[in-house]
Amino acid sequence: MRVLRPTRFWCSRCSELPRFERRRCPSPKSGESHGMALITLWRNLCHLSDFRIHGALATLKNHPVIHVHKVAEERLCPWFCSPQSEPLGVRFHHGRCENFHSENGNDLHPVGEPVFSQAHDWDRPEQSLRNVDEQTFYRRLSSFTSSEEVLSFISCKLQTLPDTLAAGALQRICEVERKDGDEKLPEEILKNRVFQALCIQCEQEPSGLPDTVLVATLQALTLLHVDPHSSLVLSLVAECQRRLKGGSLEVHSLCILGESLIKLQGPDCATLELVICQLKREVLEEFTPEDIVALYRILQACTEKVGQHQAFLNKLNNFSLSVVYSLSPTSMSQILSALVVLDQTQALPLVIKLGKYVVRHIPRFTNEELRKVLEAFIYFGHNDRFFTKALEQHVASACLTLDPEVVSKVTEYCSRKRILSKPILDAVAGTFVCQSEKFSPHQISELIEPFGKLNYLPPNASAFFRKLENTLLTHFNYFPPKTLLKILHSCSLIERHPVNFMAKIFSPYFLQKLQGEESYLDRLSLAQLTQLFLTSVLECPFYKGQKLLPKYRVRSFLTPCSSLETPVDFQLYKFVKTGLVDLLGATLYFAPKVLTPYCYTIDVEIKLDEEGLVLPFTVDEDVHKRVALCIDDPNRFSLNTKHLLGKEAVKQRHLRLLGFRVVQIPYYEIELLKSRVELVEYLQRKLFPQKVGVHW
Repeated sequence: MRVLRPTRFWCSRCSELPRFERRRCPSPKSGESHGMALITLWRNLCHLSDFRIHGALATLKNHPVIHVHKVAEERLCPWFCSPQSEPLGVRFHHGRCENFHSENGNDLHPVGEPVFSQAHDWDRPEQSLRNVDEQTFYRRLSSFTSSEEVLSFISCKLQTLPDTLAAGALQRICEVERKDGDEKLPEEILKNRVFQALCIQCEQEPSGLPDTVLVATLQALTLLHVDPHSSLVLSLVAECQRRLKGGSLEVHSLCILGESLIKLQGPDCATLELVICQLKREVLEEFTPEDIVALYRILQACTEKVGQHQAFLNKLNNFSLSVVYSLSPTSMSQILSALVVLDQTQALPLVIKLGKYVVRHIPRFTNEELRKVLEAFIYFGHNDRFFTKALEQHVASACLTLDPEVVSKVTEYCSRKRILSKPILDAVAGTFVCQSEKFSPHQISELIEPFGKLNYLPPNASAFFRKLENTLLTHFNYFPPKTLLKILHSCSLIERHPVNFMAKIFSPYFLQKLQGEESYLDRLSLAQLTQLFLTSVLECPFYKGQKLLPKYRVRSFLTPCSSLETPVDFQLYKFVKTGLVDLLGATLYFAPKVLTPYCYTIDVEIKLDEEGLVLPFTVDEDVHKRVALCIDDPNRFSLNTKHLLGKEAVKQRHLRLLGFRVVQIPYYEIELLKSRVELVEYLQRKLFPQKVGVHW
C-alpha cells in the first residue's frame, strides 16, 4: 500500500523551506494506479489531527489527481513557508503504519506530542493568533531586518491578526526603516497592500489597543515623519487624548505621548500642556531612569515656559541625583544637553555628579553624545581632572576617527577652561595635518584658537602651520572675515606671524567686509587688528605692505568684555604694594595700572635714571629705564601650570621690544613668602638683581 512520508525538497514559493511530496513505500502491488494514490493521500489527511485546513479535503475530492500537488502546495505553503530557513517538524498518522514524527528524517516521536516547536507556533493554520503567546510573535518580528520580511511574515495572517499584534508589526516596520537611516517610510512600503491593511486595522480599532501599544505605535509613526494629518495618526492621537483626559495613562505612556506630540504638533499644543500637568502630579520616585530622561527632553522642548516649570525642574534636578548611577551614556548626554537648553545653572550639583560618571563612559559615547557633554561642561564651567585625563586618552587613541565637530569642541573645551593638554593638542594638530579638508572654516577657527590662547606649539608645528597657510590661501574667500581675523590673531600670539595675509586684512576692502552692515566695527575686532599691526611693526620689521589706518586702532587692550589683557588681581596687587612701600619708602616711587602709548596697561611701573636711582613716577625727564612689573595671578596661566597664556606672553614680549625691563612677579613665588621681610627681600632681588643699594 502507499503512505505519505515526510521528505524535503524545495517549495516553489520559498527556495529555502521544506514541503511535502508523495513517496512510495514497499508494496506487493507495484502497479497501483494514480487513483489509489489519491485515495491513500485522502485517507492519510483524514487521520492527520494536526492539519485542519478548511476546504482541504474538498479540494482533494473534487480536483483531478494531476492537480493534487499544485492544490496542496497552494493551500499549505502560506502556512508552512517561513522567511527563515528552519526545518519544520511534521507528524503523520496512519492506521496500518507506525506512528512517527521526523524533523531531520531520523528522529521519531510519539504522535501525542506537540508537533511544532514554540518558535513556529505562528505557522499552525488552525490555531487562532489571538490565543498564542505574544512573545513568540514579537521574537519572530525582532529577528527580521527588513520591512519586506515583516510584511511577508504577516501577509497570510492578516485576517486573524489581533489589533495588538498588528500594531506591533507596524512598530517593527518603523524600527527597521529607522535602522536603515531613512527619515521617512519608502514609497514602496507606503503603497504595499499589507502595510496599508495594517494601517487600516490600527486606524479602525485603536480603542482595543493597550496604552503602551497605542503610544508606542504613535511614536513609531512619528519618528519616521508620517504625515501628521493622515487618518491613521489622527485616529491614534484622538484615542490618546481620550485616555489622557480620562487619566488612565501611566507615567511611561505619558512620556512617550508627550514626545510624540512635540514632533507632531509642536511644543505649544494644548494636549502637551495637559501631559506635563499630569506628569507633575506623579510621584518622581515612581519614575524609571528612562522616564526621567524623557521628561527632561519634553521640558527641553518647552523653553519658552521654563519659568512656569522652574519649581518642578528644581524638584526634578534634585531627584535626578539619585538615579545618575543607573543612567546610560546616551541618557547622561541628553540630560546635560537639556540642562544647557533650560539654563539650569542652579543644578550644578547634578552637573558635577554627572561629570563623575561621564568619566567612565567616554569611549562609549557617540560623536554627537560626546559633543553634547563637552558643550554642557563648557556652558556650566565644569572642569574635572579625571575627565580631562580620560578625554586625553580617548582623543589620543581615536582622534582620526572623531567627527570634526567633536575635535573642534574638544579644543574649545581646552581653550575655555585654559587646559594645556599636550596629548590632546598634539593629536588634534596631527589630525588637522592629515584631514584638513574635513574641517569647516568655523571648526578650523575653534581648532587653532587654543594653540594661541594656551601659548603652545605642537611638535609638528612646521607642518601644522604650513597646512593652515595653504588652506587659508586656497579658500581665503570662504572664510568669514571675523573667523579669519581670529585665526590670524591666534597665530601671532605664538610667533607664527601671518605676514602673507597682513596686507589683505589691513586693506579697506577687507575692513569693509569685516564691518558688514554694522555702523562700526566691534571692539574685539579692532583690538585684534591693532595688536596684529603692532606685531607687524615690532616683530616683522621687514614687512613693508599695507598699514592699518589710524581710525581702526584702539588706545587700550584692557577693556571690558573684549580685553586682550588680564586685569591684575586686586588682592595680589595689595600684597605686593605693601612690599614696594617698605622697599622704596613711599607710593610716590611707583605707579599702578599705567597705560602706555602702545595700548598695553602695566600693573606697576618704576622709573630709573641713568645711575639706577628710582625716580618719582611724576618725573618724565632724565628717565633712563622703565621697569614694568607684571603681577601674574593664576588667571594669567594655563590651569594648574606655570605656563603663561598667549596674550600675556605677547604682552611681555612686546614690552621688552618697546624698551621696558619686564619683571615678572608670579603668584606661585609670592605664595611661598611667609613674612613682609621675606617679601621685601624677594622684591629687591627681582628689581635690583645686581644688589645695588636702593635709593629714593
